[in-house]
Amino acid sequence: MSSPLTVGVAGITGKFGRLIASKLLANPSTRVRGYGRNPSKLPSSLTTSARVQLFQGEAFDTAALKGFVTGCDVIICAYLGDDNLMIEGQKTLIDACEESGTVTRYVASDWSLDYTKLKLGELFPKDPMIKIKAYLDEKAAGGGRVKGVHVLIGGFMDAILSQFYGIWHPETKSIRFWGEGTEVWEGTSYENAAEFTAAVVADREAVGVKRFLGDRKTLNEIVELFEKVYGFKPALERQGSLEELKVLMHKTRAENPAEFFTYMKMFYQYYWLNGQTLVGPETDNDKYREIKAESWEDFLRKRSPEELAQAMYALA
Repeated sequence: MSSPLTVGVAGITGKFGRLIASKLLANPSTRVRGYGRNPSKLPSSLTTSARVQLFQGEAFDTAALKGFVTGCDVIICAYLGDDNLMIEGQKTLIDACEESGTVTRYVASDWSLDYTKLKLGELFPKDPMIKIKAYLDEKAAGGGRVKGVHVLIGGFMDAILSQFYGIWHPETKSIRFWGEGTEVWEGTSYENAAEFTAAVVADREAVGVKRFLGDRKTLNEIVELFEKVYGFKPALERQGSLEELKVLMHKTRAENPAEFFTYMKMFYQYYWLNGQTLVGPETDNDKYREIKAESWEDFLRKRSPEELAQAMYALA
């Protein structure tokens, strides 16, 4: 039996952080330390577990961070916020890991899309991930003990079909899309992404970029799955070509910079669909065969058409 592994989850009070913690605890040899602004918000399954220790603090509280990371073998960052948090907040956490003398791996807050294929400024919400990977690489090259781990999963299925992106519309049973319908939709559920992350953490040799996918299908293939699972084909409402989307997203950003989420969603869809940030088809799935990849069909079967639109918000 392997020796116990102590894993710290920074941002454990967020929905994805909680999910990752629950998947880590599925391994009886893993102990979890959680860090967040208000750990009392966590469910009793975490607050009462003998294998969970909780720490309260802010992202830039160096004293609190030191107490949290010291004694951990691995740190997972589940932060989600503005560039200051995602860049300077993560750097503060990484520096605490280096100073701890115990942390050997840092799982960066990455996950969606293969940002390693992007230049700074192209898909601007992923710029922090590019900068943090470079920061970890530089530290390692300079003799640092903490190795970066970057888990990439394509798009989150729960988000893609939620009302946030405005692609799936249950009230009209329609899908509004950009492109030709032949572009690959790479997706992994939040739950599957947390499972793959926990498996990578349990693999003490796993460092660097790790790529996983639940499934990859074209929109036309997903429409066929809707008919197979739900008994109807969604009406397709094409909004334009990917080139037209590119023009619109830059125009919207230039003319209405305050409408961040409006154009941010366009940028994500463009770079998700244009082939530049594809994670597959070659992945690391087979290295962790104990994790069953959740396909697009599996994802649909777990939810009604109406529940798809709320999937992102219903994350446990």
